[in-house]
Amino acid sequence: MDTCDIGVLICTDGFGLYPSGEAVVFFILPDLKIKRMEKDFKRALSITGTIRFEDLKVTPRAEYAAGVPAVAVALKHARMEMGLFRGLKTLAHMNQKDGFDCPGCAWPDPDDRSQLGEYCENGAKALAEEATLKRVDADFFQRYSVEELSKLTDYEIGKSGRLTQPFILDKGSVHYRPISWQEAFDRIGDHLRQLESPDEALFYTSGRSSNEAAFLYGLFVRAFGTNNMPDCSNMCHESSGVALTETLGIGKGSVTLEDFGKAEVIMVIGQNPGTNHPRMLSALQQCKENGGKIITANPIPEAGLVRFKNPQEVKGVLGGGTVLTDIFLQVKINQDVALLKLIMKRLLALERSGRPVFDQEFIQEKTNGLEALTKDLDSHDESTLLAACGVPSGKVDEAVELLASHQKIIICWAMGLTQHKNGVDNIRECVNLLLLKGSIGKEGAGTCPVRGHSNVQGDRTVGIVHHVSPSFNQALKDTFGFDPPEKSGYDTVHGIQAMHAGKVKVFMGLGGNFVSAASDTAYTAAALQQCDLTVSISTKLNRTHLITGKTAIILPTLGRSEQDVREGVPRYVTVENSMGKVHRSRGRLTPASEQLRSEVDIVCGIARAYFGDTGNIPWKAFSTNYDLIREKIEAVVAGFEAYSKRSEAGGFYLPNNARAGDFSKLPGGKARFSINRLADHGLSQEDFVLMTIRSHDQFNTTIYGLDDRYRGIFNERRVVFMNALDMEKLKLQQEDVVDLVSRYDGVERRASQFKVIAYDIPMGNLAAYFPETNMLVPINHFADKSHTPISKSIVVRVLKCQ
Repeated sequence: MDTCDIGVLICTDGFGLYPSGEAVVFFILPDLKIKRMEKDFKRALSITGTIRFEDLKVTPRAEYAAGVPAVAVALKHARMEMGLFRGLKTLAHMNQKDGFDCPGCAWPDPDDRSQLGEYCENGAKALAEEATLKRVDADFFQRYSVEELSKLTDYEIGKSGRLTQPFILDKGSVHYRPISWQEAFDRIGDHLRQLESPDEALFYTSGRSSNEAAFLYGLFVRAFGTNNMPDCSNMCHESSGVALTETLGIGKGSVTLEDFGKAEVIMVIGQNPGTNHPRMLSALQQCKENGGKIITANPIPEAGLVRFKNPQEVKGVLGGGTVLTDIFLQVKINQDVALLKLIMKRLLALERSGRPVFDQEFIQEKTNGLEALTKDLDSHDESTLLAACGVPSGKVDEAVELLASHQKIIICWAMGLTQHKNGVDNIRECVNLLLLKGSIGKEGAGTCPVRGHSNVQGDRTVGIVHHVSPSFNQALKDTFGFDPPEKSGYDTVHGIQAMHAGKVKVFMGLGGNFVSAASDTAYTAAALQQCDLTVSISTKLNRTHLITGKTAIILPTLGRSEQDVREGVPRYVTVENSMGKVHRSRGRLTPASEQLRSEVDIVCGIARAYFGDTGNIPWKAFSTNYDLIREKIEAVVAGFEAYSKRSEAGGFYLPNNARAGDFSKLPGGKARFSINRLADHGLSQEDFVLMTIRSHDQFNTTIYGLDDRYRGIFNERRVVFMNALDMEKLKLQQEDVVDLVSRYDGVERRASQFKVIAYDIPMGNLAAYFPETNMLVPINHFADKSHTPISKSIVVRVLKCQ
């Protein structure tokens, strides 16, 4: 404590981070001389320079999710950030047909929506972050240098508030300063014109952008002359897209929300919906109430899959709620292929014994590759598979019996399957099981990759892809009269490597917090700093605004919840949910600043600054007429017929061949079984496998608070979960401080000072929060084919701090 001054801030109004009248202790380095909190920055800057654990509180993990505590926390965040009345009024319109889409996850909305509120706790937190009353304006950047702000945690940076106007960080400067919109656009255009090749620019996209903005962004990038369009999908569900395209002919899931109520068995594997997609719990509850069963496979038990207390029901408030998981398979990290092979091997034995377990009619008519699959299953020894996955044999038998007795099966997964070296294999093995059971192309059955950000799937649908699609290119040429580039561009990992090597001079991000989201944090930061210009289209301040190129520009945009009005005419955008339904989103709140512009306006402004108002692409008209954008999407992308009309009428599903059971476009006209390898991390006796996870107080890299109440962690994020027997082996006590070290290809990466917490996790496995542990993920180790970083299976050693 001797390195810091100690102060007490008494908040006198209800709009600060802390409730009125509460005393809050804060710490400030003396040499920064930040002596008071001013009106627009109503919080204490905790620039400590060291790690402190004084406030850590550990309790037993929760036995249920949601319920009254979730409502209380949601209202607390709304009150602290938005003001209670304003927050409740705005929440009433979120995910409603006449309102706006949640800025959080991509879980679909039911047709019959609750008038009590169609949102979850984390959706309320996401809205509170976006609709906060705190502001980052010209005075803010005049008071605080980039160096000072960079010493804050990601949580503290995020709590600074909404950006109010364009800013520029000039080369050699330490303070951002205001810049006009037109000057910002002209600066960007000048930098792009100075490049020797269009491939020296990189255009990243986050999943929060609308279909309209993403389509125009991709159109601009291709007209500019490159396919360098890395996307947040590269870092999360790219493995799903690759695996599903190879085996079923479409890189999307095949189920709808209605299928959950008709499923006989739902298998949730490598996913934690209670924190990451809480509204999914209602769909799982519906499955249980209709007689369905749920199998969960995960390295740690999660409260949301143990029991769900629906806060909109009496039994969720006063009763015990609904038990969700019937069979829990505690699989070791990244040993899902071993588990799935073991399940299929035992199902195959039942089939051979004369019990009709597989859907032979479906297999014969709809699939190719069964013989090779059965040969592969026969080649594996059961004892080897059991040892690899770590699941007790009796538990596996329970799952096998449940799967053997039913046909309507859904398998849901998220990044617990995708972010591994063999991430594509993990998903293909799930598909193998579903194909054996004939559980594709029928109601109550199919694939369900649960996407993260709210429109990450829509971005891809309308053209944010780094690879080349000849049919898409031809449609662009027919519609706009130019020849799109025919060379594949950089994905996220290879884009970072290209920046690091000096091959990319301009980086532009349409949303997102790139440096915190990406793997190998130090390497990514160094890569961005190699650029001549970095541009961020953002709603709030984040880490990427503080680790920049030689010149940096911030372009502030409207949030999902805010009104988008041009010349007195209100406009709406569209998004696609995780199950392929496109629908309208129209903001309700007055914008945080009169100087904010929509993402569409910003993209069009950049395009006009580069191209002028000549050519076949009507950038000026696009910026005023969103219906015109949708007409062009309709002309380029299949399935968007009568786009605006159907969006306003409640939305529509895009074509999905797997949902229809049509695999005619695949080689041989059939779905494909695949042969997938077991994971092999080459561990020594001192090695552990670490998976990065979210706390309950975060969404992606946005950190709402410092609690993870479902796992019993409060007031701290620098913790690592470890099996108690492993702690005993390393002579570690509860809350000892350790460093986590990964060593790949002769390079040591170290995440320093984490407190060890004993937890129900398999021996040899660890879990810790990201982005704090992203620095351990090597940039050059990623999933085969998809190039997704190995963020869920990092080989590390644990070193006790002296």
